[in-house]
Amino acid sequence: MNFPFAAIVGQDEMKLAIQIAAVDPSVGGVLVFGDRGTGKSTAVRALAALLPKMRAVVGCRYGCDPLVATGCDECAARKQGAGVKTHLVPVPVVDLPLGATEDRVVGALDLERALGQGVKAFEPGLLARAHRGFLYIDEVNLLEDHLVDLLIDVAASGENVVEREGLSVRHPARFVLVGSGNPEEGELRPQLLDRFGLSVEVRTPGDIASRVEVVKRRDAFERDPVAFIEAWSKAEAKLRKRIVGARERLPSVAVADAALERAAQLCVALGTDGLRGELTLIRAARALAALEGKAAVGDAQLRRVAPSALRHRLRRNPLDDAGSGVRVERALVEIFGA
Repeated sequence: MNFPFAAIVGQDEMKLAIQIAAVDPSVGGVLVFGDRGTGKSTAVRALAALLPKMRAVVGCRYGCDPLVATGCDECAARKQGAGVKTHLVPVPVVDLPLGATEDRVVGALDLERALGQGVKAFEPGLLARAHRGFLYIDEVNLLEDHLVDLLIDVAASGENVVEREGLSVRHPARFVLVGSGNPEEGELRPQLLDRFGLSVEVRTPGDIASRVEVVKRRDAFERDPVAFIEAWSKAEAKLRKRIVGARERLPSVAVADAALERAAQLCVALGTDGLRGELTLIRAARALAALEGKAAVGDAQLRRVAPSALRHRLRRNPLDDAGSGVRVERALVEIFGA
């Protein structure tokens, strides 16, 4: 059983970033860096119980969406035949362990069957299981380089390709990448860091009341998880309804030229490379507007998501030893006013 998402104390920036990614996966995933024991993995795993079920093709090993034309080869064959049956399944939240082998991550081809029987036998891996869901990597900054390269390729293409001895298998692998870690244990490679849409920082609560409440809720959950989950079921249902409603409103949320100009001004002031900063900032602000029931993106939404969307995209400035979060806040005051 997973700890209820609604019962997590504090860590508002982290919870908001995860909700934004759930509303609009094109934001590009969430990176959560901070102290140990601050609810990073708890929040991610709570997604499984929070998100509404998704419709998938019965018998599909990748959970393909029956309403999307681009799916796996097996579903393409089904659609040409007698049609497809569908059912509702939980949104996958898949853990990628640091010590996982490449075959476990991408899947394994059975070369003996392929060469001896002419059958292209493929055992799907973790990327296949995570399709249309979330792929979670704890201690992502310690991930081996060859897996980092692999994830960068798949995250960019939305497709996993496995090639062995002249044989090739490909399948859709579109997922929200969620990583957590402790910055004291090492930095993340820039190429992978850039693939995360939002980056949030979590800290151990400093006030006594919050610390006491965290301990009380965790202890209550461990002593009787069924009763604890039931006690928070209404809050969870309300949050789930909010996310579903935001997904429905998202396509109609307007982004005026004025909002685009604000986003561009902020990125120019901070010196971010490329245009991914503006794109992520606008997407995140639009998802936030949808969560808030707003018809258009305004300054309030841009200001709220800017630290998460931009703090990990700043170049190091040897003349300014302030943290990236402080630099973003300064730029926000300069452009939006106090």
